[in-house]
Amino acid sequence: MEQKAKVAVIGAGSFGIALARLLANKGCDVSVYTRSKENAKEISASRQNVDKLPGVMLPDSVLVTSDMEEACREKEAFVVVVPSVGFRKTLERMKPYVKKHEEGFPPVISCTKGIEQDTLFLMTDVIKQVLPDAAAVVLSGPTHAEEVGRDLPTAIVAGAENEEIAKAVQDLFMTPTFRVYTSTDVTGIETGGALKNVIALAAGIADGMGYGDNAKAAMITRGVYEMTRLGTEMGGYESTFSGLSGIGDLIVTCASMHSRNRRAGILIGKGMSCEEACKEVKMVVEGVNSARAAHALSVKYGVEMPIVSAVNRVLFEGLDPRVAVEALMLRDRKSESGGRVH
Repeated sequence: MEQKAKVAVIGAGSFGIALARLLANKGCDVSVYTRSKENAKEISASRQNVDKLPGVMLPDSVLVTSDMEEACREKEAFVVVVPSVGFRKTLERMKPYVKKHEEGFPPVISCTKGIEQDTLFLMTDVIKQVLPDAAAVVLSGPTHAEEVGRDLPTAIVAGAENEEIAKAVQDLFMTPTFRVYTSTDVTGIETGGALKNVIALAAGIADGMGYGDNAKAAMITRGVYEMTRLGTEMGGYESTFSGLSGIGDLIVTCASMHSRNRRAGILIGKGMSCEEACKEVKMVVEGVNSARAAHALSVKYGVEMPIVSAVNRVLFEGLDPRVAVEALMLRDRKSESGGRVH
């Protein structure tokens, strides 16, 4: 895909703004869509999202609009950066403007790390269902917007079932500070991206209760095991969970204060309710949205996921986090690996 590509970024949150800036600085014709007319006016005037990503400035060439048709008109690629709960509705609004063209299917690139609640679909599954004239792509990895927006070195994975489409998206985003790898394991990439948010909530809860580095290391490593077990049962590759969209994303989400999931977990560990913590964070906490779906998938595929189960009980059943940790520690004795994943 040419660097002068025409790209619509759907979503003006922190990561949407960071990616729009990256693409515009590469010479792409970029538009950014936001639902709010007021938000569109504010970002257009200040060239930044003051609330979500202050100080990261959009080039003057970037159009910011609350008109979906204006944002999508004549675009060759669509980057969707909205919460999972609104993902399907957003695609439905995009549908009249995403059409197959002479060069083939336009890529619709999901940067949303979540699972649809009712259907248990991954985001690319939703793209395939709502936009059959598009190529479903996932872009995922350890990529805090606060760092991408300031050109700090970052690596990410572009996943598509068709390797050539993945390479086209790689070409679209690659810069000297934003390294893009390719993969055809869409299921593995998306599963890792969604599940790591749930594990990061658990790590944050442990931090909030004052537990130490030992507990966090245990949470991360056992979290990788849970992610890998479920992801491979769903059809993902075991190796994907050792990569950027698996352990890479999990480490940064469990360790960084940029992580809204970790921040929410810390607040819950200090005694806040789930609702109070999410309100305090002031951004969508995808781990909360994904927790129930992750548990439902573990039941569907017959995969034991004690950390995911404990997070659900703390979030939605009012279980005291200390009781949850004690229950995890006192589970039946196990071998660490339990043998091969398959």
